[in-house]
Amino acid sequence: MKFEWKGVFPAITTPFTQDDKLDLDMFSKNIQAQIEAGVNGIVIGGSLGEASTLAPEEKSVLVKGTLKILSGRIPVIVNIAEQSTKQAILTAEKAEEDGADGLMLLPPMKYKATDYETVEYFKAVANSTSLPVMIYNNPVDYKIEVTPDMFEQLLDCGNINAVKDSTRDINNITRMINRFGGRFKVLTGVDPLGMESLLMGAHGWVAGLVCAFPRETVAIYRLIKAGRIDEALKINRWFLPLLELDISPQLVQNIKLAEAATGIGTENVRPPRLPLTGKERERVQAIIDNSIKTRPELPDYLNM
Repeated sequence: MKFEWKGVFPAITTPFTQDDKLDLDMFSKNIQAQIEAGVNGIVIGGSLGEASTLAPEEKSVLVKGTLKILSGRIPVIVNIAEQSTKQAILTAEKAEEDGADGLMLLPPMKYKATDYETVEYFKAVANSTSLPVMIYNNPVDYKIEVTPDMFEQLLDCGNINAVKDSTRDINNITRMINRFGGRFKVLTGVDPLGMESLLMGAHGWVAGLVCAFPRETVAIYRLIKAGRIDEALKINRWFLPLLELDISPQLVQNIKLAEAATGIGTENVRPPRLPLTGKERERVQAIIDNSIKTRPELPDYLNM
């Protein structure tokens, strides 16, 4: 499928049953909610999807299941977060074999590669596949920053054509656009900076809280792109306490708790993660409950 790196791309969670199996019924329910809300693509196996705990065959089941649900309506993007170039290439090949439409590619995991090593890693994986590739730039969590100079060295890889920018430096969006124009589409990956990033020219949003609140997320994106900033701002002000749950070591538990509250997910996580407890659970639940109680009425954003 040909597609543009534009719009809202949920980094979808992976639902589990009480006995730690894939909960494909709840997975389908959430994907359907995303489609109805108007998202532009689905990202499978990201950090929010607990990818590091998934067996290869489980990832394959999720990819094939998503493709079946979507029936070609929007693209399926598979995340690659591996420890070796060889394994990353094998994962890319498997994703393409399963029918994925694109890849999201992290730098080498665990080993803090040099700039040269990181660029060569990206090139090797991109050159092993015909799928379009979005680089995931998250130096806060993964300790490797993909700088504009490094993107300069990736220009010859024609299928590397987007970046998920999670630097938390809002000006990095402008730097990328000033230097490369539209060569690399820029998608924000930090929920609390979603609106600000879009106003700075980001082409899309790889979102987290969209997993529990898909309509509100897509509404903000579409209102901004339509120039209806005041309406987007009103929704974003309501949304911010929820969006800030994304920038936490327990983002998976936070967002799954929100999914359970909105009826399109469960709290079940895969150990060593465990559901929230005690005062932290009470704090997060209070944010979710208050947000649901004050949930704003949305304009007809799908028909703008």
